[in-house]
Amino acid sequence: MKKQILALAAVASLALAACGGDAPAATSDPTGGATTGAGENVTLRWWHNSNNSPGKEYYDKVAADFEADNPGVTIEVTAMQHEDMGTKIEAAWQAGDMPDIYMERGGGELAAKVEAGLVKDLTEPSAEAIEKLGGSVAGWQVDGKTYALPFSMGVVGFWYNTELFEKAGVTEAPETWTDMFAAIDKLKAAGIEPIAVGAGDKWPAAHYWYYFALRECTGDVLDEAVKTLDFSDQCFVRAGEQLEKVIAAEPFNAGFLTTPAQAGPTSASGLLATGKVAMELAGHWEPGVMQGLTEDGKGLGDKTGWFAFPQTEGQQGDPSSALGGGDAWGAPADAPDQAVDFINYLLSDEVQTGFAENDMGLPTNPNATSAVSDPALADLLKVRDSAARVQLYFDTAFGQAVGGAMNDAIALMFAGQASPQDIVDATQEAADAEK
Repeated sequence: MKKQILALAAVASLALAACGGDAPAATSDPTGGATTGAGENVTLRWWHNSNNSPGKEYYDKVAADFEADNPGVTIEVTAMQHEDMGTKIEAAWQAGDMPDIYMERGGGELAAKVEAGLVKDLTEPSAEAIEKLGGSVAGWQVDGKTYALPFSMGVVGFWYNTELFEKAGVTEAPETWTDMFAAIDKLKAAGIEPIAVGAGDKWPAAHYWYYFALRECTGDVLDEAVKTLDFSDQCFVRAGEQLEKVIAAEPFNAGFLTTPAQAGPTSASGLLATGKVAMELAGHWEPGVMQGLTEDGKGLGDKTGWFAFPQTEGQQGDPSSALGGGDAWGAPADAPDQAVDFINYLLSDEVQTGFAENDMGLPTNPNATSAVSDPALADLLKVRDSAARVQLYFDTAFGQAVGGAMNDAIALMFAGQASPQDIVDATQEAADAEK
């Protein structure tokens, strides 16, 4: 992670230089960030990715309620599409102009920012929330300290249209890839495109390889890879071999190599939501995303089904293990104290219950999980809580440089331009450069 840390450290040094010397009684950020000081008003910038109904309206209300309870605090809310937000956050870090509350993915990416001194330590000011969330915070801890609070954690699996499955004569959700290939053949025979994948955004395609690695590799191998960035175990090659079989079956939507993940009705999520394809590999966010992509705001509604990523023959991984992770609220190191107050409020029983009621994801606050109203999401809670392992998305776990190289190579395999060994080689080359 040396190069990534150095880049982030450069941003940190700029921020520290700007804050050097004796602090004045009040400070003002001319770019629109927080304004603090004794007796001064405070403006907090909050970026989130709930840009569709009902999430967008709900978060606007959450901000307004906090303002009402905290006179002098103004929250500037910016809702944006997920991929756009990721790009803008990266640019904001580089420019030293971060919002005061942002979504933090954790893993190696967070560790690099912590080493560079860029993120606020929430261990003490959020102690009550951390205790309530329990083990959910582990992915956002570095050396025993907590730097972000996860608000939604779930697992990835196949969301499907039960009506299209029935039309094609697929009577049971596939449990193995033998079952899955049989379902794909039946869907094709019925004139139905089996699977949507937003390979244009790369990470949805990469999730297939991640999951096959989770099936083919033992937990010890995966843990060691995170620590040492060593991908020499043959299970990583086998993951690519399994993915090759899937690609060869040609199950994906027309134009999948340029299809976006979630942006608009022609995205992978949009194709599923509007009945154009039968299924999509996606996370716990999918019902909420689909609701925002249909005119009636219901997504698939009562036609929504879900099943776990199928098992592979002779796999070494625990069959109950799942790929997943979550989103957390964090604050830059120089954010005002009120930003932490707002983060704590976002993890409160009240806000997390509303989050669950609006099917925006799987809440981490245990006092809110019973409020999940969508039956499919409620089932996911059981899967999440009973999994032997919830493996953090590899591009997050391994950090931006290694994860990015991995995703690029996997996308090339989808395009027929990379082999299983090519994926491992590209990943190892990026990892060696980081050591």
